Amino acid sequence: MIPTVSVVLATYNYGRYLAGALDSALGQTFGDLEIIVIDDGSTDETQQVMRLYLTNPRVRYFGTDHCGQPAAKNTGIRLARAPLIAFLDADDLWLPTKLEKQVALFDANPNLGVIYSRRWLMDEQGRHLHFTQPPLPRGNVLEAMFRHNFICFSSAVVRRSALEEVGLFDTDLALAIDYDLWLRIARCYPFDYVDEPLVKYRTGHASLSRRTEERLKTAARIMARFLDEYGGRAALDSTVVRRAQAETYYEIALAIRSRSRWTSLPWYLRALWSAPNFGLAWQGLASLPLPETVRRGLRRALGRPPDWAVRPLECP
Repeated sequence: MIPTVSVVLATYNYGRYLAGALDSALGQTFGDLEIIVIDDGSTDETQQVMRLYLTNPRVRYFGTDHCGQPAAKNTGIRLARAPLIAFLDADDLWLPTKLEKQVALFDANPNLGVIYSRRWLMDEQGRHLHFTQPPLPRGNVLEAMFRHNFICFSSAVVRRSALEEVGLFDTDLALAIDYDLWLRIARCYPFDYVDEPLVKYRTGHASLSRRTEERLKTAARIMARFLDEYGGRAALDSTVVRRAQAETYYEIALAIRSRSRWTSLPWYLRALWSAPNFGLAWQGLASLPLPETVRRGLRRALGRPPDWAVRPLECP
């Protein structure tokens, strides 16, 4: 029997979290699913953890040489049998009704390409973190997605036909692989979401949080490629494009200035070239001669939020 949902779980050295992720998938109120675990060459306890699940007919386990997350996820997609593909990272957890509520939305609208949801945040030990998520878009989300990736990856369910049309994850990318995919799908399909947290997203433990500069520069390259190679210029208003690029360049400048103030100068200038009226970039540029301690003190004295608070929400 072909299941309704294939859950693709690609993991690399996350054996300490893997059982929790698998239990949250197996504990779904919607049970017509298969779980495809792609072990991307793990060297930790992943194989020992998986032995406890191999007798479950809904779990399929495949070990590969270490080839990176894009290739591992693509392997899982190719092995999947269902018309709906759900993604779950090994360090995240699903709430029990997640798939039930998302499948109902797909059934109600056969045109949808992606359905996601809100999320809870938890720390490395699984403790709940306070977090307020802003309003989220649905329908034609291309402009919103071009500005920043608002989808928590482990919340996403994708229609297989959408992947067949736009392609899988780009194996040439090391970061922001979901952002690239969502842009390509949003060019062709509407999105929807369940307006409640259905995922527990673990933060604070991964190296991704320490690679902000690299991730943002990769996002800038993805944006440029989408415009030039995937029809983005025809699909997006030029004002939206310039503003989104300016915001990304500004974020790169913020990431760089924490280690090298004057190295951030070209990125402030690129932001202002894209959007000359972008006030935050002007403020950042004007503050470059000031020592960081003085600049932060002035921000506090003026009642302004810290740099991290003005960046768009991203969920890697």
